[in-house]
Amino acid sequence: MSRTALLVGGSGPTGPHVAHGLAERGYDVTLLHRGTHELPELERFEHLHADPHFREPLDDVLDGREFHVVVASYGRLRVVADAVAGRCGQLVAVSGLPVYAGYHEPGRLVPRGLPVLAREEAADAGRATPEQESGGEGFARKVRTGEKHVFDLHSHGAFAASVFRFPSIYGPRQVYPREWSVVRRVLDGRDRILLPDGGLTITTRCAAANAAAYLLAAVDRPDEAAGQIFNVGDRDQLTVRQWVEVAATAAGGWLDVVSLPFDLAGPGRALFPVSHDDHLLVDTYKAVELLGYVEPVPAVEAIAEAVRWYVEHPPDEHAAGALLDRFDYVEEDRVVDAFRRATAGLLGEQAPAEVAAHPYAHPTVAGQRDHRGR
Repeated sequence: MSRTALLVGGSGPTGPHVAHGLAERGYDVTLLHRGTHELPELERFEHLHADPHFREPLDDVLDGREFHVVVASYGRLRVVADAVAGRCGQLVAVSGLPVYAGYHEPGRLVPRGLPVLAREEAADAGRATPEQESGGEGFARKVRTGEKHVFDLHSHGAFAASVFRFPSIYGPRQVYPREWSVVRRVLDGRDRILLPDGGLTITTRCAAANAAAYLLAAVDRPDEAAGQIFNVGDRDQLTVRQWVEVAATAAGGWLDVVSLPFDLAGPGRALFPVSHDDHLLVDTYKAVELLGYVEPVPAVEAIAEAVRWYVEHPPDEHAAGALLDRFDYVEEDRVVDAFRRATAGLLGEQAPAEVAAHPYAHPTVAGQRDHRGR
């Protein structure tokens, strides 16, 4: 008897990688999704059409069905978990980095922001009571509640569960095609891009192929994955500026970076996935240690591949319209010119910055002081 796998979702960036990865491992793969996007590369698999945000349609299409593995990458996690409880041996579930209380509102944490290379247990820090929580904290609590529900079912024997916290995922067919902000500027002949704080912020991202490999690593090592939460991300994380450089080069151009403070950057803030410029960098080593995760595609290569795809397949009006980036070059130039006028006098008043000398002595003759009298 062949092994069976159900992939909830499948038509987004990670779906084809997961579906084909499961098939390569010998599973008979069934996809469950709403049916609004049908990909030619997934035609060979069985498809079930239902909205995974609601229990009743899931119960209807899953009636009498059981699977060895369920990968839940779309829909309401709590609802999907309840629907497949008792119908599968293993559940590999996708959650997200907004589970961390400081993801949307770093100023609510003391000290400010997520720890750099935040580990999975950091989601337990900085919790406010429901009466005191902000909007971002309330959203984080709901994500944590969904994860907890999965593990409650796990502890009662409904399945062996693991949870993977996805960051911003990039690649072809992304519903929020962030790379288009760079690609379109290059195609429009633009020679500069406005970035808050020089684009030095690092926000965890992951290529679709790499994100899928995390989930498949759990399928390969179910015992080690059971009961565990894993952060997900590319091995190499780039600053926003580095991302722009890689993407612009792949699109066949170059964009000079114009740096403004975040609060004054106006349209430049639209390139950020959140409404602040604090680092959002998580530790992904746990999946390497427990699951033997190996990254299929280096980040720089994956970004370039995504960009080349968008050059050949520009996003439609719906996807491009989802971007906060309005590509208003007149407004961008106005903001830059106004900032430069406002700061020109201050720059002229400042003395050149001094570079601190190395604090240790460097004598050239034994027993004598060096040229700085040390």
